[in-house]
Amino acid sequence: MRRVMLGVFAAVGLAGLTAGTTVTQAQHAHGGAGGHAEGHVAAQACASEFEKVVGEGRGFGLAFAADQNGYPGPMHVLELRDRLKLTADQEAKARELMHAMFTESRPKGARLLEAEAKLRRLFAERVADAAAVRAAVAEVERALTEVRLVHLLTHLTTRDLLTEDQRRIYHEARWGALAPPR
Repeated sequence: MRRVMLGVFAAVGLAGLTAGTTVTQAQHAHGGAGGHAEGHVAAQACASEFEKVVGEGRGFGLAFAADQNGYPGPMHVLELRDRLKLTADQEAKARELMHAMFTESRPKGARLLEAEAKLRRLFAERVADAAAVRAAVAEVERALTEVRLVHLLTHLTTRDLLTEDQRRIYHEARWGALAPPR
């Protein structure tokens, strides 16, 4: 289910990483009203998944730029610990990184979700005007930047825990035969 949601998410556009923006993009991508409800349903499911995942402190693809290019995240390293043959020290350090990442990303994720909710409320309560929308979108983007940075910076640190061979195995497990750039 998660892979399906990530696929839907990618289809409606990575530019709109937040829940409300993703739904809006899906509406435009599928022609708005006029019998294209399946696209809207899929976008809403994706938005709901985004809220759940980000609320838990996970990144929902916010660190794809790192992960796809040879910078693994600690959660996925731990999921693949047997295949990677992590040492006890590597596993302990990956757990520390994951815990620190979640500790920092959960409150920042909560701020992002609240900023998105505030933006939606402007429209739901019919009080949206250009100034309020600009301010709300700026708040969403600031919060999104903070959440994304937590995940990307953690990927930088996690990469250094692994050997070159472990990084190769990780990449093949996560991304198939695609080789990460060195």
